[in-house]
Amino acid sequence: MKAREHILGKIQRALEVDPSHDAARRRAVAERLQRHGRHTVPARGQLPDEERIALFRRMLEAVAGTTGRVTSRAEVPTALAAHLEARGLPLRLRRGSDPRLEEMPWERAGALEVATGPAEDGDTAGLVYAFAGIAETGTSVAVSGADNPTTLSFLPEEAIILVDADTIAGDMETVLSALRTRYGTALPRTVNFITGPSRSADIEQTLLLGAHGPRALHVLIVG
Repeated sequence: MKAREHILGKIQRALEVDPSHDAARRRAVAERLQRHGRHTVPARGQLPDEERIALFRRMLEAVAGTTGRVTSRAEVPTALAAHLEARGLPLRLRRGSDPRLEEMPWERAGALEVATGPAEDGDTAGLVYAFAGIAETGTSVAVSGADNPTTLSFLPEEAIILVDADTIAGDMETVLSALRTRYGTALPRTVNFITGPSRSADIEQTLLLGAHGPRALHVLIVG
């Protein structure tokens, strides 16, 4: 008997579980997992579209994030170049291979240099396209993968996230339901909930931005 089987067997005996009932118990667990109930949802994010987007921006800006908005994806490259210039950062960024990013007219951004792939040492700005936003907390939800590598949100000094306006939900529960609808049971390896730049006040309770990740977070709303 393997060690794992031995340990699980002891647990079954302690719980007085009949192994012959395993099939029924597994079915019960599978059915339970298919029923994703919703707990009490705060009313704060249950707003009309524009009010919900405004709440998303206020909540993010309240935790030292910055926001901007463009009407279409075609405007993104020039908006990002202007943002980096205003921040005094080099006109270069690294992005993933998300098809929405691939289709953008990067040539309109003038001197902006755009590289593709996971973040590398020396990158000052990383760009990802979020799956959704959560208005009640100002949170962007990003999923991992080659389209939007996780490192782009955590390693560069400046994290930049694009969020489609029509994906900004009022609450986390709505976004979790959308993730299940999109991916089924095979969720991405990592789902990151990002709210504001990295911060810590562990030392003498002095707030320090960029302690464990990006010093700044900018979210550009598209649409």
